[in-house]
Amino acid sequence: MPIFRAPVQDTLFVLNDVLGYERYSNLAGFSDASPDVLEAILAEGAKLSENVMHPLNRVGDMEGCVRNDDGSVTTPKGFKEAFDQYREGGWMGLAVPVEHGGQGLPYTVHSAVGEYMSAANMALMMYPGLTQGAMAAILVHGSDEQKATWLPKMVEGAWTGTMNLTEPHCGTDLGLLRSKAVPNGDGSYKISGQKIFISAGEHDMSDNIIHLVLARIEGAPEGVKGISLFIVPKFNLDASGNPGARNAVSCGSIEEKMGIHGNSTCVMNYDEANGFLLGEANGGLKAMFTMMNEARLGVGLQGLAVSEVAYQNAVAYAKDRIQGRSLTGPKAPDKKADPIIVHPDIRRKLMTMKAFNEAGRALVLWTAINSDVAHRSEDGGERQAADDHMGLMTPVVKGVLTDKGFEHAVMAQQVFGGHGYIEEHGMSQFVRDARIAMIYEGANGVQALDLVGRKLGLNGGRAVQAFFKEVGEFCEANRGDEQMAPYTKGLKKGLNDLQAATMWLVQNGMANPDNAGAASTDYMHLFGLVALGYMWGRMVKTAQDKLATGANGSADFYETKLVTGRYFMERVMPETSAHLARLSTGSATMMALSAEAF
Repeated sequence: MPIFRAPVQDTLFVLNDVLGYERYSNLAGFSDASPDVLEAILAEGAKLSENVMHPLNRVGDMEGCVRNDDGSVTTPKGFKEAFDQYREGGWMGLAVPVEHGGQGLPYTVHSAVGEYMSAANMALMMYPGLTQGAMAAILVHGSDEQKATWLPKMVEGAWTGTMNLTEPHCGTDLGLLRSKAVPNGDGSYKISGQKIFISAGEHDMSDNIIHLVLARIEGAPEGVKGISLFIVPKFNLDASGNPGARNAVSCGSIEEKMGIHGNSTCVMNYDEANGFLLGEANGGLKAMFTMMNEARLGVGLQGLAVSEVAYQNAVAYAKDRIQGRSLTGPKAPDKKADPIIVHPDIRRKLMTMKAFNEAGRALVLWTAINSDVAHRSEDGGERQAADDHMGLMTPVVKGVLTDKGFEHAVMAQQVFGGHGYIEEHGMSQFVRDARIAMIYEGANGVQALDLVGRKLGLNGGRAVQAFFKEVGEFCEANRGDEQMAPYTKGLKKGLNDLQAATMWLVQNGMANPDNAGAASTDYMHLFGLVALGYMWGRMVKTAQDKLATGANGSADFYETKLVTGRYFMERVMPETSAHLARLSTGSATMMALSAEAF
């Protein structure tokens, strides 16, 4: 049976010591989540994830969701009860503004707890996760009446939400969608069409499901310029605002998937269902990106979360499984063999996962703090800089963390050897569940194109130049510190490679867009390595300062940080050179063959 323990100590180290959580106490909500309160919230989130969510992870994988003859869906045993505990604990509205029924706490706190719960049960946590994206869209684009109508019950968790974008004939290219909206004459619309791959589209855990559906109003322009976004509830509301008659929306089938079996991924049919325009007519793409950006950060968190839980299980197995002897002599002479954790190649796998997870956690929380600054600061310059950071880092967090999350789930499975291929050990589920995160909310190739094609040049490259400046100044500030040299040297080399790659794109991408497309994935991962390396630089600097001033009984924790950070710089950061070399070859060979030659 797989294990999971929420990494609370590591989260607190990153927030309190590395990122300076208390420095943001002037922002709305932070004073209500003081360091003591923060620690208490994380502890409670850890209990819920470890004791309630995690034991159901394998149950969900084995049972899956069942579509009944009437179109309703039954979730796996225990899911509804677990969701009720999540709802009753107020977790859904943790970071939602108080005026809409939430607790108004920092998004950073929501993200920290979210990692634990996704690691414990990714499929189950997708139900509230999709609701968060829907709430974000209504908060930003909804009228006062719409906010008052839909948000309180969603924040409470009594109602859940979905995103309905994809159709059978179109995925990323939403300009091809066929779903239509016909005005009723009273401000509402009749929505007709079919959507596929709709996570949490139908289930038995909430009293209503609020679907946000992309459709084209009759007579609207073709392509993405004619797309609108609509609120389409599962149940129409009666005069008192409570669920009444069933709307003309139904689950046609549940997709048979590789993983996340505990989540009902549905084909949704709309047959002149009542819908309400959210935001401006033909402005659906803008409203959709509010949902998508929230979801992309959440999916990046899923990549980290699966990597963490897979790593924890690999460590436990490596300490317990005895096989062979250490190359430098027996380490367990009282046993017939040594535990496999003594072998260098097992250590390579474990250290690679550990180094990624700890830096990935820091990157997610750093980005979450910037989200809070962007939405809560009263200083216009601070808001702009934080928003720039969010825009730049969203494709990196989503693309890099989910690519690596899957890679590390496979790596952890490999530690188990043959037992990793047997379902009862649970490693197969981590691999299968992690795979979808690379695909949904914009496949990772699309994230790379977003980074290269949109984010780098936005506002004259203001965001990327700010990132270069911050990392460069960190390296320069610590250049004379001999203790930091093993870390800053690798980080500086990675930064130089990233700047060279950026210059290559500037010089070659505009002249031939295929060059930018061919370079995009390598560039995204190069960028991710430097961002993760910068997180390690900051964590190591903090750990060294703590050790120098007295570690208060935590010396082992900080010493472990120094070793893990050094491993990242020595064994992982050099990959920036390979990414630079690959992307610099351009697109000529990649695009040379005719389609018939494949």
